[in-house]
Amino acid sequence: MQKRPVPARPPYVVESVDRALRLIQMLRDHGSLRLRSAAKELDVAESTVHRLMAMLVFHGFAIQDESRAYLPGMALGEGPARLSWTKQLRDYAMPHIELLADRSGETVNLVVRVGTKIHFLWSQEGTRMLRIVSRAGAVMPAQTSAGGRILLAELSEESLRRLYQSPAAKAHSEALADSEFELFVRDLRLMQRNGYATANQEIEKGVTAIALPLRDHSGRAIAALSVSAPATRFSELMSPRVMSLALSTKEDIEADLTSMEV
Repeated sequence: MQKRPVPARPPYVVESVDRALRLIQMLRDHGSLRLRSAAKELDVAESTVHRLMAMLVFHGFAIQDESRAYLPGMALGEGPARLSWTKQLRDYAMPHIELLADRSGETVNLVVRVGTKIHFLWSQEGTRMLRIVSRAGAVMPAQTSAGGRILLAELSEESLRRLYQSPAAKAHSEALADSEFELFVRDLRLMQRNGYATANQEIEKGVTAIALPLRDHSGRAIAALSVSAPATRFSELMSPRVMSLALSTKEDIEADLTSMEV
């Protein structure tokens, strides 16, 4: 699969456009928004969010229900996660992610899988001078990302075949040939046994990652915790110290998720 470069943040940011795009990402990944929570997220007044949401409604990116909450509009297409629990998941995970980023020095991400894509719900940049920038709001292929791979490893072969060998997959240029598919499934089963997945520059040159599944109270993997680092530090990323920190963070987040319904 051809690598697609991740766009860099422009040096001159148009604040209103930046806020509107972040609101679209929040609608996509959280499923619904209210003015107060969105204003807190963007650190702006509710009146500012109200004006931005009015424009998103006008252009079809959002709609309002009877309780005046904002929901994804038709202009977002069929891609949104529309998982009502993603904001709660992010809120539970954020303190632990921030602590892991501080302890490891590397960038830490929270992702969920939607079909053959992963959505980055949160990303905390590491503290080291050379680090991977935040991926918050990004959508990337699950097949070549560490977080996507560890979540795909939970699926049956039949489910994987529907994702990567069906007519729909062929229509979207995501289909795998039989030999590729068999190798892919073997790799996923190995990751499942190991309890973690890796990615080494498959999506973006110079970027590596490890990922662990996050399970709810029933043991179902609902998200993934990933740690990203420059390729020059891949061996350090795989070291017992970082792996132990990541595993401890995974356990702490899962302990907080016991009361969450998904």
